[in-house]
Amino acid sequence: MSDAVVAAAREFLGTPYRHQASLAGAGCDCLGLLRGVWRAMVGEEPMAMPPYRADMRDSLNAGALRLAAETWLVAETGPLAAGQVVLFRLGGMAEPRHCGILVTPERFIHAQERLGVVEANLTEAWARRIAGRFRFPEVVGEAGG
Repeated sequence: MSDAVVAAAREFLGTPYRHQASLAGAGCDCLGLLRGVWRAMVGEEPMAMPPYRADMRDSLNAGALRLAAETWLVAETGPLAAGQVVLFRLGGMAEPRHCGILVTPERFIHAQERLGVVEANLTEAWARRIAGRFRFPEVVGEAGG
């Protein structure tokens, strides 16, 4: 399943950054990237997306990204691996505010303002900000994923 997740994420490469959007080629933000891959891998999104601010200091939704990951994704432990969803803390914040998908243990895909969806190196600076790792759930009825 990890190869399929990476392939689905790569479909978004070059997509412009658009806050709260989730369509390959049209626009997405980091959460929109995960939402688009979810639709490709799992199916219909499990909930309607509530509005959220792009501002990292949005205290109203401080733990929302972690809570959504813990609710809808499957927690991962062990070594970094392709296809994992990674959550990142940014700007000294305690809760994760950014997410991406690992392509290899050394590279990931994410949506970044001004750049859009890009594949980047998982540098030491990015790696030390990892606040959680997850995988997409298996599709119901799919054997061996």
